[in-house]
Amino acid sequence: MIGRESRIAVIGAGAIGGIVAALVRKGGHDVEIVCKHPDLAQRIQSRGLHVTGAKGDFSVSMPAVAEIGEMQGTKDVVFLATKATAMLEAARRLQPLLGEESVVVSLQNGICEPALAEILGRGRVIGCVVGWGATMHAPGELEMTSTGEFVIGNIDGKPDPRLASLQGIMNAVLPTRISECILSELYSKLIVNACITSLGALCGLTMGEMLASKQARSLFIAVMREAIDVAEASNLSVAPYGGKLDYYRFLGPGGFIGDLRRHLVIRAIGFKYRRLTSSSLQSLQRGQKTEIDWLNGYICDEGRRLGVATPINDRIVEMIHEIEAGKRRIAVENFQDGALNL
Repeated sequence: MIGRESRIAVIGAGAIGGIVAALVRKGGHDVEIVCKHPDLAQRIQSRGLHVTGAKGDFSVSMPAVAEIGEMQGTKDVVFLATKATAMLEAARRLQPLLGEESVVVSLQNGICEPALAEILGRGRVIGCVVGWGATMHAPGELEMTSTGEFVIGNIDGKPDPRLASLQGIMNAVLPTRISECILSELYSKLIVNACITSLGALCGLTMGEMLASKQARSLFIAVMREAIDVAEASNLSVAPYGGKLDYYRFLGPGGFIGDLRRHLVIRAIGFKYRRLTSSSLQSLQRGQKTEIDWLNGYICDEGRRLGVATPINDRIVEMIHEIEAGKRRIAVENFQDGALNL
């Protein structure tokens, strides 16, 4: 049973994973963290994770190891906070540490739960939307940059008595809401990431610079339209993002007035978050793979399965992979690619 005595593991000590571990531990729970590097594990055990920002300034120490296999005993709850590119290998290594009633909460961007379920079993995987922001300034130095919520749910949309207990644990971080259709919530966030994070990786600009471009805004709308076409083909009603951005209303009436309204809304979003840099762009700049296959790639895969064309998303995925392979530069000129001309 999940509860106050649950043995909890957090896999990944980056911005999200580290803050989750620190706040759940601060809330009085038994938490062990896997942090990849032995020197960071030693620091977390002695001096702790240092968290600043929206929830205050504090440090929390806890048991920490560098590898999943170094953890001892069965874990009742696992928060999987690796990059999507590393999650499947992490899931395989987790299996010996899970009991029949253990749950794994996916904190990745994109829709990763079905792939995790193939390894861990559908009954163990809990879907989760992370609706708040964080950044890692240095290993063990983390900032919660914005508040918000978690949304959790059974990936098959079934009533799940474990969710209320899990909600109680996660409330130590931020308010946690239980959804009857977590896929709808996950897909809603995926669309925003597919529009903003992936386009930012192509051009190398901040969000403000990027969304000042009419071509970028037009691509933003095109990515969203294809994503909603795929959702409609699968009979999935997509939840408004953050409870505010209603995709159906946003994409509604056409014509000059409708197009002008859409561009003005996107321009306003760009101004509000003008200094933000795409997480996928940051990965590329560090020489790492992006999570493109779990973002736009998910839209493309579902489109192929359902017979829905997704040419814009297809090309964005191809171009990001070309950048990862060193065959294409990150540049604004990428928006002029023939396949992306609208």
